[in-house]
Amino acid sequence: MITCYLKYVIDPYKLAEFEEYGRRWIGLVNRLGGNHHGYFLPSEGASNIAYAMFSFPSLADYEDYRNRMAADPECLDVFEMEKRNRSILSYERSFLRPVLGPLEPDEFRSNRPEI
Repeated sequence: MITCYLKYVIDPYKLAEFEEYGRRWIGLVNRLGGNHHGYFLPSEGASNIAYAMFSFPSLADYEDYRNRMAADPECLDVFEMEKRNRSILSYERSFLRPVLGPLEPDEFRSNRPEI
């Protein structure tokens, strides 16, 4: 399993726009074969930092998602919405390998709690 970790620098005056962006991506990632773990918005501390995490069974599955995403009308619509809103100032993307303990990656996907 591979987990994509995103750290966003956002415009704190456009938090509602960023939240809508996040809500839409959660469903899109899940529809395209991933397991979205959610967006995490500022609450206490820095008002311009947000995070997101989502996983795929493998890096190859993630690459397949990226290819399908680039041609998906709904994904393209969200990209265009963000171009207009400009709620994201910058972002960093990292890929992580989780330590799951006794669960195997396939078991993690089927036993994850609903969010």
